[in-house]
Amino acid sequence: MNDTKRSRKLRASRRRRSWFIEYALLLIGALCIAVSFNMLQNPNEIAAGGVTGISIIVREVLGIEPAFTQWALNIPLFVLGLWLLGGQFGLRTAIGSALLPMLVLLTRELPPLTDNLLLASIYGGILVGIGLGLVFRGRGSTGGLDLAAQLVHRYTGLSLGLAVAILDGLVILAAGIVLSPEKAMYALIGLFVTSRTINIVQVGLSYSKVAFIISKHAEDIRSAVLHELDRGVTMLEAKGGYTGEIRTVLMIVVGQTQVNNLKELVKAIDPGAFVILSDTNEVLGEGFKFHGIP
Repeated sequence: MNDTKRSRKLRASRRRRSWFIEYALLLIGALCIAVSFNMLQNPNEIAAGGVTGISIIVREVLGIEPAFTQWALNIPLFVLGLWLLGGQFGLRTAIGSALLPMLVLLTRELPPLTDNLLLASIYGGILVGIGLGLVFRGRGSTGGLDLAAQLVHRYTGLSLGLAVAILDGLVILAAGIVLSPEKAMYALIGLFVTSRTINIVQVGLSYSKVAFIISKHAEDIRSAVLHELDRGVTMLEAKGGYTGEIRTVLMIVVGQTQVNNLKELVKAIDPGAFVILSDTNEVLGEGFKFHGIP
């Protein structure tokens, strides 16, 4: 009985520590994005996609404070996603959707670091990438066009990555029209740097990871991956080298934002599962890159 109580206390302590770390990462990541926005992107009018990019364009046209535009877009998108897609977003997305605009408002008096557009696009992209990478590591989200992309993905069948690229591309196209074609090109540089930095923060230099999972609860893990992560699963038949038993090996390929989610999912179902995570530099097929596109 005492061992059971100690085990429960230990699990509760680990959950509290995990909760603290995840929300700390969400806060620090959102602060990085807000600082980058106010010190590099906003003063140089680099609208590198997303709701923050839209807020720069709206400020130029209507003179509205960017933070207010971000709230005006983030909160309705979250509510719409909650209504159409269910409660998969969770508390972290709700907090992130409100937190980022608040931090943008609180840091708006920070002085610009440079008026060089190239430096602003590169270093702004790096800082935003670090911020988003930390948010993803904390299993959080800052809402915005990521939620809109999930809606497009669900109702059009486009891959999530392509939906994000299209929406960000439309923001940059609008920036080219409203601001200038030159600043739109710098925004593209910033967006590229952000995406590469997120990769580095999340999973190193590789695009994705492939997981091989051996577990006595393979069917439960398979079902959870299909329905909770929305990823495909390949079931391989293997023979144990020592026992000679036939076992099922699950092969799963996940993107940069889902690595931590996969590990937590497997741990919750079978803490004793044998998991191998390996870098993969190129993945072709549903949910990743399209065949025939270089």
